[in-house]
Amino acid sequence: MVPVGDVPNLQVLADIMGCRIGSLPMSYLGMPLGANFKSKTVWNSILEKMECKLAGWKSLYLSKGGRLTLLKSTLSSLPTYYLSLFTIPISVANRIERIQCNFLWGSYGEGGTHHLVNWDVVCSPVNYGGLGVRKIAVFNKALLGKWLWRFGTEESKLWRRVIATKYGVNSGGWSTKSARGSHGCGLWRSINSGWVDFVAYVDFEVGIGDRIRFWIDRWCGERPLKDVFPDLYACASNRQATIDSILIRSVSGSLI
Repeated sequence: MVPVGDVPNLQVLADIMGCRIGSLPMSYLGMPLGANFKSKTVWNSILEKMECKLAGWKSLYLSKGGRLTLLKSTLSSLPTYYLSLFTIPISVANRIERIQCNFLWGSYGEGGTHHLVNWDVVCSPVNYGGLGVRKIAVFNKALLGKWLWRFGTEESKLWRRVIATKYGVNSGGWSTKSARGSHGCGLWRSINSGWVDFVAYVDFEVGIGDRIRFWIDRWCGERPLKDVFPDLYACASNRQATIDSILIRSVSGSLI
């Protein structure tokens, strides 16, 4: 039991429920709760796990192919749990990739070796001449993008309703409004900051058209209609109008 604020009779409640009294920050299901997710110290446990793995592998005589297999299957997957919720600091991402790079080329420890290929090439897809190792920052952005997708598709979920109530929802219900100043949860603000990059790779299927904005969303062709017809968009009376509302007004003879 973790109290929030001043809770009277806390010990009595804990005795009735048969649980211990804890405090924040704490670890729950392997995830730090109440800690500053922007702090580098949050990632120390991940770095320690990677170092422990390397300590056991250094005594093995591994070929570059063997090291690549271990890198992809183990070293790259260790931070996945944290990457699926927290925005990783650039310095931590660079340190993780440095560990991976040194392990791949066998340059850990005292007897270093030269890195034969640039790390960006190593992280390129195999069909482009790379080795298919995931870039930490890009992988992090992709995993956080899943929350943006879930927000738009899981309208009835409790977590989604809580976030929507706290921040407000943009037209169509696909994203929240941006928090200003100190208002809002830093975790969701960090996730939502990737919306522009996320929506650039999203196409909408119209359906009944009540959640897709006629001018702004990309539903007809490769670009939004506001970019295809900027002069018409400038004359639009309602630039946030959904497709269904436009069709209804067109049938009734009203102007867009």
